[in-house]
Order: sequence, then C-alpha cells, then structure tokens
Amino acid sequence: MSGHGPGALTRRAVLASLGLTALGLTAAGCGQRGYTGPARTVTIAAGEPGGFYIEFAELLAAEITDEEPRLRAVAVPTEGSLDNVGLLADGKADLALVLADAAQATATTGGPLPTPVPMLAIGRVYENYLQLVVLADSPVHHLTDLAGRTASLGAHGSGAELIGDRLLAAAGLSAAGPNATGPNATGPTATAGVTVQHRLLADATAALERAQIAALLWSGGVPTPALAALAGRRPIRLLALDSVIPALRAAYGPVYEPTAVPADAYGPAAGVATIGVANLLVCHPDADPALTATVARVLVTHAARLVPEQALGTQFLDPRNLIVTAGIPLHPGAVAAYRDLHG
Repeated sequence: MSGHGPGALTRRAVLASLGLTALGLTAAGCGQRGYTGPARTVTIAAGEPGGFYIEFAELLAAEITDEEPRLRAVAVPTEGSLDNVGLLADGKADLALVLADAAQATATTGGPLPTPVPMLAIGRVYENYLQLVVLADSPVHHLTDLAGRTASLGAHGSGAELIGDRLLAAAGLSAAGPNATGPNATGPTATAGVTVQHRLLADATAALERAQIAALLWSGGVPTPALAALAGRRPIRLLALDSVIPALRAAYGPVYEPTAVPADAYGPAAGVATIGVANLLVCHPDADPALTATVARVLVTHAARLVPEQALGTQFLDPRNLIVTAGIPLHPGAVAAYRDLHG
C-alpha cells in the first residue's frame, strides 16, 4: 500500500477503535505455521494480465505456499473487482482482491451485481490509483474534454467499470453508446455524451496507441506494467481527476481519497493529482479462520517480498494500514493473527 491515508494512527489505537481489543480471540489455535488442515489449493482472484494486482497476487500465492507447505496457493487472472466478487460468491475463489468502493457496493445493496455478496476483509493492501490515460499529443486535457469522444472505461467486471460511470456523472457527463452502463447512460445519440467502450487493458492500450479511442480508464497500481510498456512505445499523459473528488465523496463517502501519481511514473512528466481507492484482500465470511490467520500473518511478516518488481521505490505494502479496511469488517482469523503479532 502506498503511504497514504491513516498510516499515522498507531495500530493499538486503530484496534481499540474497531473494538478488536475486546474480542477474546487469539491465534493460538492456528498453530505457529498457520493452517494445519489437509492439503488444499487456495485460489486468489486477482486482476487483468498486464496489471499490478495479478503480479501482487502471484507474489502472495508464492509466499502463502512457502509459509505453509500444506497449502498450494494459485493466483487467477480475472477482469477485475466485480468479476472477483462474483467468483467469491460462487465459491470459485477463496480470496479476492477487490476495490473498496466495489466491496462496499456489492456487500450492501449488491451494487451492479444481482444480489448482495457477503464478505470479510483480511487486510487493506495497496492503494489503487485511478488513471485516465491519453496520448501525449491529444487535444484532451480535462475530463470534460471527453464529451463527444470515445473512451474505454475499464473491462466489464472491473472496478474501473464501476467508478467510470460515477466519474462521468460527477463531471456532468453522460455515457453514450451501445456499451454504456449505469444510471447516467443516455444511449448512442447523446450529443454531449462520452461514447463508452469496455475493453480489456491489453485491448484498450492497443486501441489508444492506434488512436481508435481518445482515452482509457484504468484503476490499479503505479506503475501499471501494460501502461509503462505503452509509454515506452508512444508517449502518454494522465489527466488530473481531483476536481471531481468532492462530488464523489458527497455521493459515496470517504472511500475516494485524494492522491497523486508520482512524477516520471510513465516517462518524464510531473506528478498528477488523481483519486485513490483502497484495494482489499477479502474472503467469504465462512472462510477457515486458520487459513485467514496464515494469510494475515504473511501480509505482515513478508511485506517486503510482496512488492511487484516494477513498483519498487514507488509503492510498498505498509503493515500498519492492513486493518483499516474501509468499512468491511475483518475476518476473525485475521483479527486473531494481528492480535497475536501486535497485541
């Protein structure tokens, strides 16, 4: 996780504020090495190839497997947060990486999914950066400049798909075109609308490079490998998005935070003010407490080994922020592990 948000709070103060110090939970029953049941495969629903989170999930899978020989952890590529929630609900994933806004929406009202999906958190991991990307020589310099143009707002099933619709509404734009979704979709004839497509990241970067779309929206870590590769072939720019944060927070609460993409993340360029969203590692409420305790312990004790290579020096996993999970309660097994490690 990048060094944003409530990192200044002490762990004991945060634990107390969450009522965890009053829980009679310990990690004693989990064993020193965590999960002690029969050998099993642990599936982690991750993200798109070329993104930050599939690489993080692969590192996490390797560390879980190394920590407990009875576990075999596997990271599975997906289309993103909403897809991951669906896999968790269907029992096809044991763990899932989910953006905090998607987790809140799908755990309460169901959000864009048909029914609510119960989930608990194991930890808050990396900060997610909303990245609206255009070519360096594009005439688009502000979000509102997308009116009348075509943009890919994340793949179907991604967190970017959810926030993309909210972003347009906050900027006073409408979503036009056959792929438009959400309450502000107005159909293909909207004169002031953004023609919305939902492309996978690899397809979206290729379309942007060929100038077939004006912009692509991506929600992920910095630098995102696929975007860094694109920048190496053709210069790109990121648009500032901080102007819509007040409207987003008024509508959806503090899940959207001001942050900045660091300078030179994608070649020589100044830092860009944008929107940050926490990325949570979640599980089903019925998940084995011993398993979730092992995973939580790995997040704390192996944090330095859970940073994708391309993000070294830019992002880091901060164990102090693991328990600040944006309103999604911690799983009892994770609570036990954190208490055992930190008291």
